[in-house]
Parts: sequence; C-alpha cells; structure tokens
Amino acid sequence: MAHFTNNLSVDQLHLLTLNVGYAQHNGDWNWKNVRSPFARLYYVTEGSAQINIGTEFYTLTPRHLYFVPAFTEHSYVCDSLFSHYYIHIYEDQQDGTGLLDEWTFPVEVEASETDLELVKRLCYINPFMRLPESDPTSYDNHPTLVSNIQLNQRRPFCDKVESRGILFILMSRFLKRATAKAEVKDDRIHQILAHIRRNINSQLRIETLAEMACMSKDHFIRIFKRETGETPNAYIAHRKQEKAELLLITTDLSIKAIATTLGYDDASYFNKLFKKHAGLTPQQYRAQKI
Repeated sequence: MAHFTNNLSVDQLHLLTLNVGYAQHNGDWNWKNVRSPFARLYYVTEGSAQINIGTEFYTLTPRHLYFVPAFTEHSYVCDSLFSHYYIHIYEDQQDGTGLLDEWTFPVEVEASETDLELVKRLCYINPFMRLPESDPTSYDNHPTLVSNIQLNQRRPFCDKVESRGILFILMSRFLKRATAKAEVKDDRIHQILAHIRRNINSQLRIETLAEMACMSKDHFIRIFKRETGETPNAYIAHRKQEKAELLLITTDLSIKAIATTLGYDDASYFNKLFKKHAGLTPQQYRAQKI
C-alpha cells in the first residue's frame, strides 16, 4: 500500500477556505447527488446523519472528522437532530495539478482533543465565510464560487496564514492514512503519470510519452493500462475533463480560452469531448451552475 512519502513538499499543497461555519439541523439535511469542485470537511458535535458515497453509507457521529473529496458525487441523509461544523476547501492548483486529487483519503477519522478549538478558531477569523443556507445549489454555483475565491485572495495576509495553517493541521489527520490512488509498480509509468499531471494543460501525444518511457507505442499502451486500469488516452481525457469542469465553475474564462488552456487547438473538438464525458456541452455545464 503506497503512503505519502518524504519527497512530497508542503509547498505543493495550496489550500483555501471557501466556506466555514456551524449548522444545526433537525431532519432537514437531505441533499441528493451533490458533486462539487471543492472538498468538504465536517466536525460533528451532536446527533448523527449519513453520507452516501457510491454504494457505501457513512454514519456521522460526534467528535469525528469527515472528508469528502472534490468531484465526489454523494448524498446526505438526516432524519433527526444533527449539529456540525463545515469547512469547504478549495485546492488552488497553481502548477495545473492538484495534490489532493492523487490520493485516496479515509472518509472518517477520530478527531484529536484540539480539533474542535481549531475549527472554532477558523470560524472566528472568517465570519464572512458562513453559508447563508445549507442547500448546495445556493452556494455550489459559478458566480458564488468565483466570488468566494476572489474574497479569499483579498483577505489580510495574517488571516490567510492562520487559516491555511489550521487547514493543514486538520487535513494532516486524513493524510496519515491516505494512499496513492494508482499503486503503480512500474517506475517508468510512475514517471509518465507525474509528467501528465504536470503538463495536463499541454497537448500530450502517446508517441511522445512512449518515447519518454523508452517503449514502443503498443508496449507502452499495454503496460500503462496494466498499471493504471486505463489506456493513456482515457487517463489523459479524464484528467483534462476534471480540469475543464474546475475552470468552468471557478473562473470567468471563455469556452475557447479554456480549450486553449487545456491544449486543444479546436474549441469545437473540445466541446465534443466534454459533452461525451459530461453529457452536457461546456456552455450548458456552466449554465447549470448559475
């Protein structure tokens, strides 16, 4: 099982607090098929509820931390009293890739004695980041996300430092038990995956990647699929799709500019690929989030 290693730098992790606050519910925390470009972290103080991810149901109980990664479709089930702190975390992918995307995190960890005070402190220094309501459609949309990201970046430097420090501490609870998503044994493929992540905004040709791995094209495709479960083209398309969704929701870039940013010379081809994976055109996807 591959765990975080010492060659990873904390400088690669850029976390922003989008929303933070305290919420009390009584059977009214029920939202279906939620999928966001940001991660969610919860600290439960009273009662219980459930989160459904895929075929798994996780019961949220007091004095525990819960983490839902970005782009993870999930649903909430609540039929009684339930009180919790919530933190929405956005990873600012400054080099074009997200470190959190590369790891599988546990959904639940036991909170330490100091975690509640840390969460309360994060709320105290960011009172304007409290959600006006809990319905995801009220905050998980293009205008609100763009506004929240810009608001975060305009905060006093001291608040940025303290907020990021608290996020690092809370996320460290999950990082201790995180594992690499793709347990790649072949060093050549491992290096190619790192190259793809670093250059996801570029045109990535299979022939070039095979040459970098010192393999023939056919051999490279076969080994890549054996190691990752996907063909190189499918893996690249998946990564570009998530990056496109992120840019559509969190920036005001035009569709053509996003296509160019991701290495597509033909915007119409980008539209076709996006619709193939999302079932919507980029314009429709963004409009759905407004």
